[in-house]
Amino acid sequence: MKSNIKSPWLWVPTLYFAEGVPYFVVNNISVMMFTKMGVPNGDMAFFTTLLYFPWLLKGIWSPLVDVIRTKRWWIVCMQMIMTAFLVLLTVTLPNPSPELIDSGQTPISMFTLTLVLFIIAAFASATHDIAADGYYMLAHNPSSQAAFIGIRSTFYRIASVFGQGVLVFIAGSIENDTGNIPYSWKITLGVSAVVCFLITLYHTFFLPHSAEDKPRVADTVDDKEAADLKRKELINSFVTFLKKPHVLWAIAFMLLYRLPEGFLIKMCQPFLVHSTDSGGLGLSTDMVGLVYGTFGVMALLGGGIVGGIFASRVGLKRSLWIMAACMTLPCITFVYLAIYQPADLTVISVAVCIEQFGYGFGFTAYMLYMMYFSEGEFKTSHYAICTAFMALSMMLPGFIAGYIQEAIGYVNFFWMVMLCCVATIGVTFVIRKQIDENYGRK
Repeated sequence: MKSNIKSPWLWVPTLYFAEGVPYFVVNNISVMMFTKMGVPNGDMAFFTTLLYFPWLLKGIWSPLVDVIRTKRWWIVCMQMIMTAFLVLLTVTLPNPSPELIDSGQTPISMFTLTLVLFIIAAFASATHDIAADGYYMLAHNPSSQAAFIGIRSTFYRIASVFGQGVLVFIAGSIENDTGNIPYSWKITLGVSAVVCFLITLYHTFFLPHSAEDKPRVADTVDDKEAADLKRKELINSFVTFLKKPHVLWAIAFMLLYRLPEGFLIKMCQPFLVHSTDSGGLGLSTDMVGLVYGTFGVMALLGGGIVGGIFASRVGLKRSLWIMAACMTLPCITFVYLAIYQPADLTVISVAVCIEQFGYGFGFTAYMLYMMYFSEGEFKTSHYAICTAFMALSMMLPGFIAGYIQEAIGYVNFFWMVMLCCVATIGVTFVIRKQIDENYGRK
């Protein structure tokens, strides 16, 4: 390793759990919460997709994280901000009437303040991602990054189990006990705030200081010179990114590799919870937390771990085709669920787990490719720019997913998702030729 930082086992698990919790609260819990509050699919998908904007735009301010203060400082500060805004979300969540919720026509305007607080928390979360990923890469050489990518992914996905499984199950249990949907989500957001506070407390005192973790601009220069240097650093980070070989194909890969999942992820929870009469499966909230948020995410974790081990043994290039296939083909399980609408929880769980395992396995190649493309002098900034394109790859289909589903129904929607697999295969075919044969291999 390149510094005297303590064992990664002491900080990688908590850092990536901390990175995951606010992300899943903002981008996944919001979907389930607005769906249960009776907001129509089109408005729900469109406005929750807006919450991706900070991850799309973070490349603009990511160089500031590179040149101002340490990555550790940014990590702790952003965790404090996220905790504060989760508390505000808890105490300001609206309380629509049961009749309005049952109508399925709850206006999204009722949640204007909620959306504003979500977007501020999202900006803090996106900035935290920049600092955390930079901190991770400063403490690892490429082979070590590949070896720990499975651990990193595992604890990020554990945060997903917590966010999409545990929190949704808590909300569903409270809803079953009280019959009060808004109250159940207030408690759920409060639990999220407590967890974020505890993580922030741990990192404030125990997140290690790395010798490599320092601003790119030295503190010894005067203010004017420092400002000029920082300005040049900001410009250079973008210019050098755009000058990388095959940059346009890299951007195409980052936008299209996950296109099927970009449509699927917005509609899978509404599909599971909506009634069979409307084309869904009619599961209760707590069962969605168990089937999708727990069993499904555990399969996702398994796919990520297996994918990390596989990629570290054979390298990114040799693993890319099989990972692309695993990313796309299991989406057919949702076509099956939509056509037959099974009531058996075991059948539903197996189908969801097959799709999620494939996604977890295939997503490993996506993450490793972003690291590969970010290698060089501005790796923190370049990786953040890559993750901005990753966010855009989710936003573009997310904006229209709900409206398309409302227009064509769940069965045709999931067939359309399968058609989008052609884009994944196409960009994989091109990008594979451009990857170093040995990258990512131990």
